[in-house]
Amino acid sequence: MLKAFFDWLFRRQQATPPASPRLTNPQDFAQLNRDAPLRAGGSAGTAPGLPARTASSATDDSTDGTDHTPAMVTYLCREAVLGRDQRIAGYQFMLHEGTRNRIRNSSRRVHHLYAEILVRNLVRADIGRLLGHRFAAIEVPDSFLSHPCLANLPARNIVLIPTPHSEASGPDPTELAQTVARLRQAGFRLGLLDPMLIDDFSALLPQADMVIVRSPALDAALGLRLTRFVADASPQARLLVRDLPSLEDFRFAYKMGASLFQGPFITGREDWSERDLGPNTLRIATLIGRLRSNGDAREIAALLKEDGALSLRLLRYVNSAANAQTKPIASIEHAFALLGEERLYRWLVLLACSTDGNSGRAAAALETALVRARMMELLAAEKSTTERESLFLLGLLSLADVIMQVPLDKALAPLALTTEVRAALQEGEGPLYPLLELAIACERGDLEPERMQQAAERCAVSAEQASLSHMQALSWALEVQQ
Repeated sequence: MLKAFFDWLFRRQQATPPASPRLTNPQDFAQLNRDAPLRAGGSAGTAPGLPARTASSATDDSTDGTDHTPAMVTYLCREAVLGRDQRIAGYQFMLHEGTRNRIRNSSRRVHHLYAEILVRNLVRADIGRLLGHRFAAIEVPDSFLSHPCLANLPARNIVLIPTPHSEASGPDPTELAQTVARLRQAGFRLGLLDPMLIDDFSALLPQADMVIVRSPALDAALGLRLTRFVADASPQARLLVRDLPSLEDFRFAYKMGASLFQGPFITGREDWSERDLGPNTLRIATLIGRLRSNGDAREIAALLKEDGALSLRLLRYVNSAANAQTKPIASIEHAFALLGEERLYRWLVLLACSTDGNSGRAAAALETALVRARMMELLAAEKSTTERESLFLLGLLSLADVIMQVPLDKALAPLALTTEVRAALQEGEGPLYPLLELAIACERGDLEPERMQQAAERCAVSAEQASLSHMQALSWALEVQQ
């Protein structure tokens, strides 16, 4: 990971990052807003960047005489799914819960439109290349399983989770079973929602690759009954438990036999008050503190030399990344001069985060932090270099305690952070915090829509910008970890 990160640091331009292909076509949103206007919770306005209808035009189009207000913004979110080793096995991609709630009682046609928006975003993001061996789980209406746009997705990466709808116009069981068989033959995997609560798809259980249940619905007796039921009805299926709020709940699901785990526990805090930074991390953190306090370059080089392994890693990474150099870089002083303080600082911070926290849940938290950091930097493209650097650092350190498994104040103490970065990390306030809140919202589709929208408005960021930057950041984070 650190080699790829160093390569990126060397080729990174300090100017505004180049624009990437758009994930969402404005015409898609325009059609969506015409066919599926959503109430804006009493707001008369629409977030910047999103095509909107006026209230009068919505009324004119209405077939039922209802006065529709302008459409709500539509955010694309993702949530990590961990395996039993607590490493990221895949992601669930979804529209923000505020959007999902507002269309919950809408027609099949409206649900199809939103499912198509979701699929098109994943196709444009080149999700197969992006995820590699990981999976992408998406919920779609049962009648959407025959939609031709699914053929554009990389089947080997996709887990399709059908959802029932109250309209009677859905596929009959025989037709649905045939459609699922064709999809699985093409390489798609099938996920089924809790069969003890939703029996609409019980006939599909023999074909299921995953069975998905919610943690709040489980207790010991029900969990035992469920695992037995799944083992009998769908022996090849893995059990995925969603909405796990804490590590205690994760451990319960683990002991119950679940294979996949999803929920806030991934970035949850524990009582680490008795723990201190590991010796390797502490050495790097001390070096970072000296670097940020404007220490003399020769003194910093001398400190680097005291750690032979760190010195060798630095020289190896600089030589591999600086391939334009005619002669190899053979000294720490030369490497330091070539890098400059900011690039060395960023590399050391990442090294501190990954040295003593490179396994299990810490690795998943580090990936999440990298996505936050890059997304915030992308959304600050028009800001000064200094502010972009601060935002990247804020995102990277936003899970420092989870990654290092020490109290946050201990993790941050040696890093000589600016007042703004420290205020955002420790107090959840200050001018940098709204972008962090928005980045977190894009990985948590259950965040209150008002909070998400307020954060976006404070940052002057549209839903389309947020979704695009989020997917770009995920792509970058996966790339630098290869």
